[in-house]
This record gives sequence, C-alpha cells and structure tokens, in this order.
Amino acid sequence: MSANEAVIRDILVKHGRLPGDVGALATTSDLYAAGLKSFASVQVMLALEDAFDVEFPERMLNRTTFSSIATIDRAVAELTAN
Repeated sequence: MSANEAVIRDILVKHGRLPGDVGALATTSDLYAAGLKSFASVQVMLALEDAFDVEFPERMLNRTTFSSIATIDRAVAELTAN
C-alpha cells in the first residue's frame, strides 16, 4: 500500500460515510457501488485537498475521478507531481 493510499483510505473512513469496511475494499472497487453518495464525495474531495495541499481542477470534478481508491490515487499523484 502506498503512502497516498493509506491517507486516501483514512479520508474515506472519516468522510466517505461508507457502510462497509474501507480496509476491505480493493483499490479498484467502485466506491459508489460501495455506498459513496454525492455529498460525501464532496467531503472526501475537500479532505483530500487539505491532506495533500492540492486543488482539484474542474476537469477532475467528476464521478470518474472519485470512483475508486485507484482513480483517486492517480489524480492525487498527478496533482502532487506538478
């Protein structure tokens, strides 16, 4: 597990309001199918911005970016690389 993934999972636990165990989710599991709602995804995004000191650009503000731990990890990696 990457350092980013651990932080992402922690944020999902605290802000994702998912009914199940976030630790049991595969990195490619669909977070929306696991119970992530639109409001919670905004809370997750804001927590990610704070944790990684980034701002998600408008092009990333979509369901696909926040659909799995892997897609969130890729987005964060892209934003922190710049």
